[in-house]
Amino acid sequence: MELTNYTLIFGRFGAPRLGVTGAAIGTLVARILECGIVIFYSIKKEKILDLKFRNYFQQMDREIIADYGKVTRPMFLVQSLWGINTALQTVILGHMTARAIAANSVASNLFLLVKSAAVGACSTASVIIGKAVGEGDGVQVIRYSKQLQKLFLAIGICSGVTLYFLRIPILGIYNLSEETRAMANSFLIILSAVCVGMSYQMPTNNGIIRGGGSPQIVAKIDIISIWGIVLPISFLAAFVFKASPQIVVCCLNADQWFKCVPAFLIVNYGKWIRKLTR
Repeated sequence: MELTNYTLIFGRFGAPRLGVTGAAIGTLVARILECGIVIFYSIKKEKILDLKFRNYFQQMDREIIADYGKVTRPMFLVQSLWGINTALQTVILGHMTARAIAANSVASNLFLLVKSAAVGACSTASVIIGKAVGEGDGVQVIRYSKQLQKLFLAIGICSGVTLYFLRIPILGIYNLSEETRAMANSFLIILSAVCVGMSYQMPTNNGIIRGGGSPQIVAKIDIISIWGIVLPISFLAAFVFKASPQIVVCCLNADQWFKCVPAFLIVNYGKWIRKLTR
């Protein structure tokens, strides 16, 4: 998606320069391609999956529907609240200076690029842990979870260092004023530290815990950290104390560190993980 957006927004590789329209078209094209790949893979692997088109119209097992709903409901709630959270963060950032908004846009794009490593780790961990849980091997789940946590921390450190050193050459590509460039630079330094916490807590929460069949725990952590801590202090910092843009960005990303503590305790010492060894 980032590549198609970059191509159409800035008119690279012979494509027209479309700006905001290019961002919308690029996102739509990326989603259509993703859907097409999934459909193609499903058809190609039909013999392995034993999946036929008529299977979609057969009556589903009520037990499966109940289990699906049990797992999906907290995830649906969290994702819905996340959309509202994103909108509120935009409101907060939108009340900063135009220079701060431009700097945050530049910093966020590079942060999202580096963040892809944590997103990939999250999906991978979910598959690995889910497979071990499905096999009923609790000892293996614990062994995997301990090894994966070390890997997540290593990914976080590497991602943070990468973002820190990439910021200078990347900022040189943009046509920014000196004030905006300096602010974007400070935002990227903050996000470099955020990368470390995010790369640990996101795969741990959404990979190990959710993949292990406990999405309710992840939902509670997200709701408490974002709605109970991050948004209130961010609103206070931005509108009451009139804090600097750098402080506001720190507040908006504080949950990436807050969620590390409960994630660590739940995975290593919680009842959820102990039940798997019984």
